[in-house]
Amino acid sequence: MRKPKDRDFIETRDGMFFCVAGYLHPPDKITAYLKYSPTTQGKWKKGACYFRRELPFYHVFSVSQTIDNLKKDFPHYVYYCPVRNIEMSMVPKDRIGQYYAPEERISQLLDFPQDRLEEKVAAFVAEIMSETSIPLNYLGITGSILIGLHSPVFSDIDLIVYGRRNALLVKEVLPRLPHVTSLGGEKRDEWIQHKMDIFGIDRKQAERLAAKKWNYGFFDGTYFSLHPTRTDEEITETYGDTRYTGLGPATIRAVITDSSESMFLPARYLVETLEVREGEHPVEEIISYEGLYCDVFVEGDIVEARGRLERTDNRCRLVLGSQQIDPQYFRSI
Repeated sequence: MRKPKDRDFIETRDGMFFCVAGYLHPPDKITAYLKYSPTTQGKWKKGACYFRRELPFYHVFSVSQTIDNLKKDFPHYVYYCPVRNIEMSMVPKDRIGQYYAPEERISQLLDFPQDRLEEKVAAFVAEIMSETSIPLNYLGITGSILIGLHSPVFSDIDLIVYGRRNALLVKEVLPRLPHVTSLGGEKRDEWIQHKMDIFGIDRKQAERLAAKKWNYGFFDGTYFSLHPTRTDEEITETYGDTRYTGLGPATIRAVITDSSESMFLPARYLVETLEVREGEHPVEEIISYEGLYCDVFVEGDIVEARGRLERTDNRCRLVLGSQQIDPQYFRSI
C-alpha cells in the first residue's frame, strides 16, 4: 500500500479536514494537523457545507493553537507520542472518512477540470511535464483544490512533486515556463513582511530567504506554491526505529555539510558544530518542521540556530518547529 505522505489530506467521519504532517506515523494513527472544520458560514464551501480555516498561517504556534482547541472539544485527536516525546494531533485510522492522495486528484483534474482554477492547474502540470518528462503519477495537487473546497476566485495552487530528482528538475525549469512569473513587487514585499511578523526575523534575513525561495510564484496570474515530497522509497524511517529525547533549548553555530534532504518537510541539514552557545552538546544535524527553512542553505554556509536539542541513540540533533521552545530561529551569519 502507498505510505502516508506529507500534505496528503484526511476527511474525518465528523467532517473535519486534517493535513498529514511528515512521514512518521504510529501503526493505528496518522500524524496530521487540523486545517478546516465545519461552520455555519464561511469562505470555503463544499456542496451545501461551509468550512472555516483553522490554521491562519503555517507556524508551529499556529499548529499548537489547533491542538489546544482539539483538546477541549475533540480530545480523541490529540495524543502523546512516545517516539518523538511530544504531544501532537493525530487521526486514528478508524475515524478516517475519506483519504485524499494528491497524485490521484491531479489525474482526475487533468481529465475533467471543473472550473477556471482547475483548468489553470491542468495547464501548469502540462507545462511541467513537457519541460521535464516527469510522469503524471509523480505530480499532485494539495490544499483546498485536493479536497474540493477551493474557490476559483481566491484560492491558490499548491502543487506536489514526488522525489528529490524530480523536484530538482522542476526547480531547474520553473523559471523558464511560459506562464510562470517569480514572486516580485508588492507580493514579495508582503511575503517578507509576513515572515518578519510571524517568525520574528529582521528584514535582511527575510530578504535573504525570499531570494532563495524558488518554489513560490504566479502561474497565469494565480499564486502558487510547489512542494517536494518523498516517494515511498525515500521514506526510510519506520515509526519506532528511533526514539527522540528532548534535552531543552539549545543554540549553536555550525557549518552546513550536506543539504541534499533539505527540500522536503521536515528539512534535514547535516552540520558540523562550530560553537555551542546554549545547551551542553554539539549536534550533527538540524531538522526544521518550519517550511520557511526548506532548501535555503547549502554546503559551506555558516549558520546559527536555536531550537529543541534532542538525543537520538548516540547523537544529538537540533529541531526547529517544537512547541516547547521560544524563540526559535535558523539564519546565516
